[in-house]
Amino acid sequence: MALTKEKRNRLILVAIGTLVAVIGVWQVMIVSQKRSMEDIKKRIAEQQVRLDNAQRLLNSTAEVQKNLEAAALKLKGVESEMASGDMYSWIIQTVNKFREGYKVDIPQFSREVPCEVGLFAKFPYRAVQFNVRGTAFFHDFGRFLADFENRFPHMRVQNLELEPMAVSNANLPSTGNAATAAVTAAGEDAEKLAFRMEIVALINPLSR
Repeated sequence: MALTKEKRNRLILVAIGTLVAVIGVWQVMIVSQKRSMEDIKKRIAEQQVRLDNAQRLLNSTAEVQKNLEAAALKLKGVESEMASGDMYSWIIQTVNKFREGYKVDIPQFSREVPCEVGLFAKFPYRAVQFNVRGTAFFHDFGRFLADFENRFPHMRVQNLELEPMAVSNANLPSTGNAATAAVTAAGEDAEKLAFRMEIVALINPLSR
């Protein structure tokens, strides 16, 4: 049926209004709901990652406990070798027993002196310091020192001083075979080094 111009214009306005309303509903409801669903999916994925991490941590509990027990056992072994009892006797026995396989002479040990470790804040161990003097050829002493610090992680060497070993000619015989032997010995000793060093040792926490 024929529409008047006025009715046709009204119908067009109604159609346009309906289209605008549909677009508005789409923007307000559909698009916002889609964004909300994407946010929910993102949060679900994040929670799933946390859940997976927690599950892995839970599954590794037995291994962590095993590693902790192994570390505690190793620490206990190291502590059993730390300074204890009569500190002076301990350092002499420990060093002399170790140097049996090395051509190093260490005749002088000082009494222990309490000292600060100075490695970490609130370090749980006390320490003592010993002054040590001896003689050795350069290569023998170098091997001894490297092996010593590797063997005893609870001790460290500091303030090391090296100098040629002094030999007094005044004490050498003047003639005869004795003189020749003494000169030979003096020549050999001249290649030796006299060393002074400090050994800092941690104290066994169970020691009184």
